[in-house]
Amino acid sequence: MNIKSLLLGSAAALLAVSGARAADAVVVAEPEPAEYVKICDVYGAGYFYIPGTETCLRIGGYIRYDISGGDVGSFDGAKSRDVKDGDVQETWRKKARFTLKTWTGQETELGTLKTYTETRFNFQNRNGYASYYGNPAGNTGASLNFAWIQLGGLRVGKDESAFNTFIGYAGNVIQDTLVPYGDFDTNVVQYYFDAGNGFSAVVSLEEGSGKGTPGAYGVGTIDSYVPHVVGGVKWTQGWGAITGVVAYDSNYEEVAGKVRLDVNVSSALSLWIMGGYGSDNHLNDTSYALPAGGRGFYKQWGGNWAVWGGGTYKFNEKTSFNAQAGYDDWKNLSLVANVAYDIVPGFTVTAEVDYLHAGHFGDVGFSNWTNADKKNSVGGMLRFQRSF
Repeated sequence: MNIKSLLLGSAAALLAVSGARAADAVVVAEPEPAEYVKICDVYGAGYFYIPGTETCLRIGGYIRYDISGGDVGSFDGAKSRDVKDGDVQETWRKKARFTLKTWTGQETELGTLKTYTETRFNFQNRNGYASYYGNPAGNTGASLNFAWIQLGGLRVGKDESAFNTFIGYAGNVIQDTLVPYGDFDTNVVQYYFDAGNGFSAVVSLEEGSGKGTPGAYGVGTIDSYVPHVVGGVKWTQGWGAITGVVAYDSNYEEVAGKVRLDVNVSSALSLWIMGGYGSDNHLNDTSYALPAGGRGFYKQWGGNWAVWGGGTYKFNEKTSFNAQAGYDDWKNLSLVANVAYDIVPGFTVTAEVDYLHAGHFGDVGFSNWTNADKKNSVGGMLRFQRSF
């Protein structure tokens, strides 16, 4: 055997050993079992388990587009300025909105742990008076409308006032606050009680919000450590419900209350009526310039008393007619009606007509909460909404 043969044989042996070792080093990982999202039907449709947890999550929201016109006092029309001569003139009011909602639920030894959030993004023009630059459309920023945590009956966080949520707002119309029935945005500490037999109750400590007319210094927000307080009771049965709420405004040390009756006349027709009364010892006959026309955070209507009523009639599974009327102590009158049609599940088109008679329009010091520029205002709206 010569040197050449020896070298070739050694090289071949080394290659064989290296190849064997290389083959031994290759390890094929076993595929891990896929962790599929599991449906959670404990809290209703649309929930699923967050992988690796016992928490159920639901994600939803809607895309909305409003086209409206008419008088600004109906909340439907808008004003702008002619780009050539600067004259004030009427124009469309347009508003696009994307709303994202989340719900979570989980069972614990202390009861159900729930959360809810709702964030809104808007692109719109205004429906008030035209500014020097007209009425430009643009993004109006994001708003956190709800962000609360609830364990059992205890709820804390950002919500809307129980003065409205517990009693059920007003009717199934878009412009339901032409005669207003209470303010909304607030931080809360609440406790809900449900007896399970139709009786329920709520107690809510609230901060209010900083809404008000210019120079009003955020009159709705509490001005000390003393919170606003809301309490309510409800009796619900198959025929409908009767609800009462009372609120203490800690800023003005005044009280307001509302009582509501809902009646299910038939499977197609439902009716409701609601009355409100509020004290106003801090006001006098010429104090219309106070925030929102002499109103506190809860007693948003004019004067001491107000009444609202309306109903819904379902023509079929897709089409419903909704109406609402409101009237208060200052002779403000609102009439609203619409027809809502579900084109396909999750996509609804609503056509509405709105009317407002401003009872104290033109009085000295009167502050009109709707930016109305005349005593009688008429407008209309077409809403497209895709909910998911």
